[in-house]
Amino acid sequence: MNTYKVNSIQEKNISLLGKGNDTIWNKANSMNNFTSPWDKEPIKKIEFKAIHNHDKVFFQFKVDDFQTHIHPSEDQNDSINNSDRVELFFRSDASLNPYYCLEIDTQGRVMDFKARPNKEFDFNWKWPTQDLEIKSSVESNYFIVEIAISIQSLKDLNLLKNGKIETGIYRAKYNLQKDNTFKPTWITWVNPKTATPNFHTPTSFGCLTLEK
Repeated sequence: MNTYKVNSIQEKNISLLGKGNDTIWNKANSMNNFTSPWDKEPIKKIEFKAIHNHDKVFFQFKVDDFQTHIHPSEDQNDSINNSDRVELFFRSDASLNPYYCLEIDTQGRVMDFKARPNKEFDFNWKWPTQDLEIKSSVESNYFIVEIAISIQSLKDLNLLKNGKIETGIYRAKYNLQKDNTFKPTWITWVNPKTATPNFHTPTSFGCLTLEK
């Protein structure tokens, strides 16, 4: 299983700005070994970082992209589901019963839901608002998404066990086609080795290990 070490910091009062320039990120490990196993075209760089203190785990995506896509829809979930975004999935164990999903677009909007095997999704479930913070920014040739999740909520959902969080880390890139439609390229930290794109499978998860 792919692993990533989440370094610890002593800082307590951390405010996310979505700009990627807070000094806390200098203490995080950088991970950029993302691939699109189902697409032969090269992908632009994605840099992932995570760090934690006593109260929260902080996540950052910095994604090279000079043309981000937001799907125009009045339904927010429909819009996010068809837009450029990053994703974090968390599971208790390989049974995926249940697992929890955060899909976040470049505007910092989140589609959060509880899921079970065979893509059984509960969109009425929401991550507790007080336990989740998201900030983002879009620049000329990249965008940044920063996320803070309370450690207590991870424990309450049985996701943080013995200092480990089994996690899927993904990106959906929507590309303009000749017929003016947009089609996604699916990008993942862990190659699930499926014939077609599928993040909702046990083999797409790795493990985040929280340093003490």
